[in-house]
Amino acid sequence: MSGVDERAPYDPMPHGPPEVGVGPWEGPWPEDERYDVRLLAEGDRRNVVDRYRYWTVEAIVADLDTRRHDFHVAIENWQHDFNIGTIVRTANAFLAAEVHIVGNRRWNRRGAMVTDRYQHVRHHSDVPALAAYLHERDVVLLGIDNLPGSLHLETTTVPRRVCFLFGQEGPGLSESARAACDGTFSIAQFGSTRSINASSAAAIAMHAWVREHADLSDERAWRG
Repeated sequence: MSGVDERAPYDPMPHGPPEVGVGPWEGPWPEDERYDVRLLAEGDRRNVVDRYRYWTVEAIVADLDTRRHDFHVAIENWQHDFNIGTIVRTANAFLAAEVHIVGNRRWNRRGAMVTDRYQHVRHHSDVPALAAYLHERDVVLLGIDNLPGSLHLETTTVPRRVCFLFGQEGPGLSESARAACDGTFSIAQFGSTRSINASSAAAIAMHAWVREHADLSDERAWRG
C-alpha cells in the first residue's frame, strides 16, 4: 500500500510503531569490538533487547553464554513439527543452556524468528543418544506428556540441571522416548481437549524452571 512503511520481516508485532529498533548511531562511533560497523552505519532493526543494540551476533551469543541457565529443552522431530521453531524462540527468551532436536536434522525455522542464531541447537539421531549426552553431564531427562502415571508438574520440585523433552504435536512422546526418560510429568488441564499445543506446554515447563531457579534481580530478567 502506498505511503505505508513496511515492517521488518522478523518483527512479530502487528501494531505499534512502523519500525522496531534504532536508526544509525549518532555521534562518534564506539571503539568496542562488540559493535557491528554495518549496524552502526545503517541502524539496528533486529528483535533484540536494548542491551544488545548494534552488537554483532557473535558478541551477543558470547554474553548470553556467561549467563545461560541450567535447563535444556529437547524436541522429537519425526514429522517436521511446526512447533519446533516456536519452542526454540521461547528457549531463547528463557535463556536455555541448549535446545536438542531428536530425529530429523532439518526443522522449520520460521517460528524461531531468527532466535536460533543466539541459541545453541544440537542434533541427536535418537532419544537414547540424547539421554547419553545429558547423563554424561549430570542432566536429568524429564518427558512432558499427559501419560498414565505421569506426575503433576505443578507440584513437582523441578531439578536445576534438567532437560524437558517434548514429543510431536498429536502423538506426543514416542515409545523410545518414554523408555529413555528419567520420569514423565503432565500439565494439569481442566477443559474438554485431551492436550495443549506442544509449544505452549514447552513454555509452561520452562517457566516452571524459571520460577524455581532463575535470578530475577537487577537486569538479569528483561522486562522488554
